[in-house]
Amino acid sequence: MNDLVLLNERLSQNGYWNKPIQYEHGTPDSEALDLYDQNGYDLTDLEQRFAKINLGPDKGHRYRRALKYDWFAQSKKKTTGAVLNHACLFERKAYTGAAKEQLETWAKENNLIYKLIAMRPKWGLDFSIDYVDAEGNAFEVFHWEFDGFDFAEINKKKKQMEGKLLSIDWDKGGRDLLQRKDEWHGLGFFEQSDWKCNFFDIEKERFKMVIWS
Repeated sequence: MNDLVLLNERLSQNGYWNKPIQYEHGTPDSEALDLYDQNGYDLTDLEQRFAKINLGPDKGHRYRRALKYDWFAQSKKKTTGAVLNHACLFERKAYTGAAKEQLETWAKENNLIYKLIAMRPKWGLDFSIDYVDAEGNAFEVFHWEFDGFDFAEINKKKKQMEGKLLSIDWDKGGRDLLQRKDEWHGLGFFEQSDWKCNFFDIEKERFKMVIWS
């Protein structure tokens, strides 16, 4: 049985922020770019400020830490069997127009800001489902991530994956994996990912792509 529910969230084709921000402290210092994430989707303090201004008040909650949207849910709360861990859509914006001009002015004093100027728009898909049972078994059934800089490619992959993920009986998949645990449990991270992608007949992952152009 498949008890996943596809939600209504969509990725935005617009990959850029163009509105400048009000910054009360002159040029942003190094702390405004602490923990810069060059591979993923976590936002620095400075990126969060741009997100808040460019998203507007009705979507302001989305800027906290990452531009992340729920992709799937489960139709009921479960404490055994296949349990959805997370299913998310991600975005990371680059900068254009007045927003980019503002960054370029600041970057003359704080070269770290060139990290933001050099960014490309990026989109990502992330799906993770676990398995637990009354016998004490607990493991990750399937975890799949896919990143890219081409909106059309990622949006097409999203639609393809939705049909595939909704077609799989994840409870049965978990039980089947348990029976074949000796084939995959001792594998390394990437080898185990490839094994499970082959098992579920899903394209291999592609993620952690560096965001700079």
